[in-house]
Amino acid sequence: MDLADSHALITGGAGLVGSHLAARVLEEGGTVRVADDLSKGDRDRVPDGAEFVRADVTDPDDVVEVVTPELDVVFHFAAYTDTNYDDDRELFEANTAMTHTLLERMREVGVDRFAFTSSSTVYGEAPRPTPEDHSPLEPISIYGSSKLADEALISTYAHSYGVQSWVFRFANIVGPHQRGNVIPDFIQKLEEDPTELTILGDGRQEKSYMHVTECVDAIRHVVEHAEDDLNVYNLGTRTTTSVTEIADIVSEELGVDPDYAYTGGDRGWTGDVPRMRLSIERLAALGWEPSIESDEAVRRAARQLIDEIVG
Repeated sequence: MDLADSHALITGGAGLVGSHLAARVLEEGGTVRVADDLSKGDRDRVPDGAEFVRADVTDPDDVVEVVTPELDVVFHFAAYTDTNYDDDRELFEANTAMTHTLLERMREVGVDRFAFTSSSTVYGEAPRPTPEDHSPLEPISIYGSSKLADEALISTYAHSYGVQSWVFRFANIVGPHQRGNVIPDFIQKLEEDPTELTILGDGRQEKSYMHVTECVDAIRHVVEHAEDDLNVYNLGTRTTTSVTEIADIVSEELGVDPDYAYTGGDRGWTGDVPRMRLSIERLAALGWEPSIESDEAVRRAARQLIDEIVG
């Protein structure tokens, strides 16, 4: 589909990826409705020109308000995203409820295009680089399990109910305004104490990091060029960055030289996949590749976040 002149709903559109995508759709000449409950998003991130509705998309009444027949596409980015969330059942049920409620409402009013942010966590601890057709999918976190359940729902609606769908399995997406993940966490810790930094695990955890601007470019390209009923694409980079390397980059950008204190073990928390690199050959075959490698994505995000957090 062509995003130019489209009418899009973006759930979670006050978050990192959703707000950047909203701006891109508006730039393309489309119209945007953002639905977000602001539990993690920021109203100030929603770009001028977008309609904003404060809505909880687990609530069928709120979904009726935001999913209306004139929409061309729903981008579903809202989710409980914490891989170590305190209440596993709440995370799983909320994520699947959002997806199912949106798809049912779309079916009711005849909206037939759906794009969804899944995650590399659906693969679990898989061989690297991991292609989209890797099997079996064996997530090791409740978050990953919820995303895999969401994908199963989307597959059903794509193949049985005519909802053309795009599923994006994200690497780690980084950029401005983020909180609660490794880069802003290190910045905040080093602002408080520039002499020592505590690092979860052994620091050898190694993953692919993609800057949000590249992520949105890739989403746009896939939605406009992949035409199957169900289109599943990894979004990431060909390179990886370790946790210790992230600490080095953040320290360098802050101009500090801390000692590192590792908590030990090969992962940061239960359900953490210590090493992840996605195959992006399917994405490349469609005509798009990232121009920013993992280390540079981390550095750009660190600079942006330092400007926000430290000033």
